[in-house]
Amino acid sequence: MVTRLVLGCGSLGQLLVDTLDERPGTLQVIVNDTNRAETLRGDGIPATQGDSTDSEALPWTRDSTVDSVIVASDDAERNRRTALLARETYPDALLVAYTGENADDEIRSTLSAVADRVIDPGVALTEQVLASAGRQGHRVRQLHRTLRDLDGRLAVVMHDNPDPDAIASAIALANLAERLNCPADPCYSGDITHQENRALVNLLEYDLLHFENDAFDLSDYSGVALVDHARPGVNDQLPPETEIDIVIDHHPPRKPVEARFVDLRSDVGATSTLLVDYYQRLDIVPSTEIATGLLFGIWVDTKEFSREIAVDDFEAAAYLMPSVDMPVLERVESPRMSTETVETIGRAIRNRTINDSVLTSCVGHFRDRDAIAQASDHLLNMDGITTTLVYGIKDGTIYASGRARSTTLDVGETLRDAFDQIGDAGGHADMAGAQIPLGVLGVIEETTDNGDSTDSGDGDQSDDRTEGSNTTDNVENERTSKSDSKRDQLVDIVRKVIDERFFETIRNRPYWELMDDTDASNPNHVYW
Repeated sequence: MVTRLVLGCGSLGQLLVDTLDERPGTLQVIVNDTNRAETLRGDGIPATQGDSTDSEALPWTRDSTVDSVIVASDDAERNRRTALLARETYPDALLVAYTGENADDEIRSTLSAVADRVIDPGVALTEQVLASAGRQGHRVRQLHRTLRDLDGRLAVVMHDNPDPDAIASAIALANLAERLNCPADPCYSGDITHQENRALVNLLEYDLLHFENDAFDLSDYSGVALVDHARPGVNDQLPPETEIDIVIDHHPPRKPVEARFVDLRSDVGATSTLLVDYYQRLDIVPSTEIATGLLFGIWVDTKEFSREIAVDDFEAAAYLMPSVDMPVLERVESPRMSTETVETIGRAIRNRTINDSVLTSCVGHFRDRDAIAQASDHLLNMDGITTTLVYGIKDGTIYASGRARSTTLDVGETLRDAFDQIGDAGGHADMAGAQIPLGVLGVIEETTDNGDSTDSGDGDQSDDRTEGSNTTDNVENERTSKSDSKRDQLVDIVRKVIDERFFETIRNRPYWELMDDTDASNPNHVYW
């Protein structure tokens, strides 16, 4: 019969007691606190109150059979004295000693001399990292070193208008850095407008630091990490010359990525999967809030485990499941859709152009960037459509969102070939995006809603305003008409340029073949 004796029951001791009580053999626990002893007994664990540093409190004499002794209070000095007494009383037993909190070098030295094994929280995490093997283990060790070497706060920067994968990855990396004694802030610019993304942040109470587009101040930080994107100044508001310490991303890079630590794995479906890998290899169980966010990040980026999914994504999801708050996750997945999103999707449907199985649509001026991504997803469900590109104009920039399904066309590479020279583009084979400044197209300047950029005339306008309200109304109507006309002209030019570049790029891609069975009766088809 195996006999185990636990002396002291702090945070580590509680975990050990819960595990040991389920195993065969005799277990006895001695704790200094009466209330703790009563609580343990209430849970069915044999526990008594006593001073573990007093030999009279020990339940067995030198001649008794004690196979193992675990010293596990949170008090470092008490653990030292208890370990010395336990070794003297049970010289043949396996002695495991926990250093406790705030142990000094003298206490560690004493415990190392008398115990068969010492558990030191100050080095346990490092040992876990060093115990990791293989290429992935090397990545974790390198990340650990990078975080350890930072002398100050770390800014964990998401891409602009972050999605669930970026948000969850930033929260998880910031938490991991904090555990390694590196304070960190998850940061973003732009807006969180998608209804699911807002629900994620609000329901899980994520504390994100928002920087205005022109005020990304890094003066308070000694390090910068990028998650879910790889280069400063591309889809974030950082200066392009910003020195980066950490890059963690699952998008295939178009250009070399420079940072002290780089983890780019385009063979997985989400950056969240990479963060789960770090937690697993460091033997850290993520909190409910972090686990729920990471699972949702994987769920969204793999489109409910249906696109660009890897074995690692399934394994990461399985690891997270026991810690996920499913009721909250269900609420995140079913938020209300904004009126702006519905209207944008409606314009995308009305304005569609179809060439064989490829659909493009210009929604004109819009406010919610996430709406064009949702529109691109919705239009991909149309019968006979394998590729979609939805785009529009916002704040002097053309934003485009591409999707592909059941086709040899790589929409990420297509957008890069079409728009990388005049903007920023990238993504995966079936999901990608692009941003093109209006100025590089050489088109007319965007006109504001109040018509401030229209011509004021040669002075007659001010005179007309004195003639009465009717004249004033006519001037205002004329101003509005000119403004609307100019905006429409701008949209037409953008539609022509974007469609031409996109379709021309598709024609020139060597693996693209046009469909032979097009339906000539379909009025939505526009043939090459």
